[in-house]
Amino acid sequence: MVEVVYLPRRAAEEAKRRGIDIGDLILKVLAQELKLDPEEVSEARLELASRFFEEANTYLEKGDAVQASEKLYKVVEECIKVLAEAFNIPQVEEVERRGKWDTWLLGMASTDLSKTLKEDRVRLAWKDAYDIYIWGFHEAKYRVEDVKAALPLTEWLLNFTKQTMMRKFEKTT
Repeated sequence: MVEVVYLPRRAAEEAKRRGIDIGDLILKVLAQELKLDPEEVSEARLELASRFFEEANTYLEKGDAVQASEKLYKVVEECIKVLAEAFNIPQVEEVERRGKWDTWLLGMASTDLSKTLKEDRVRLAWKDAYDIYIWGFHEAKYRVEDVKAALPLTEWLLNFTKQTMMRKFEKTT
């Protein structure tokens, strides 16, 4: 279940200006306040990723390449964060120090995760996602078919992340 949270426009604009991902911030604060364990945080991120994937498909059906691009990027972003935190790769320490993820950290994380998990498609999914985020969302230059080309790899990463986390948490319980 996803809840809608309303924020004052000024606060949302200021967060955006500072490069703060409000969804990430809310999840972080909730995890601390509710003392959520890492598995619960991973499940929450994967729930968001699944929702973003559904929304991307809906936007593609409507012919909206711009919004679909943003949603597909968010799927990959959440998957990279889940895997990075689960495998405690070096970028997680930098995120904790800085208080946020940046795209360059996500890119480095995807490279390190590809090596750690011995699966180069993690890195390739990130490259696809970043490409459509820039050219499909920010620049609004990509067509629906350009964005659709990223669907298979994005869906693969979502499923791979879910399966990897299931195996990881089965081993620890």
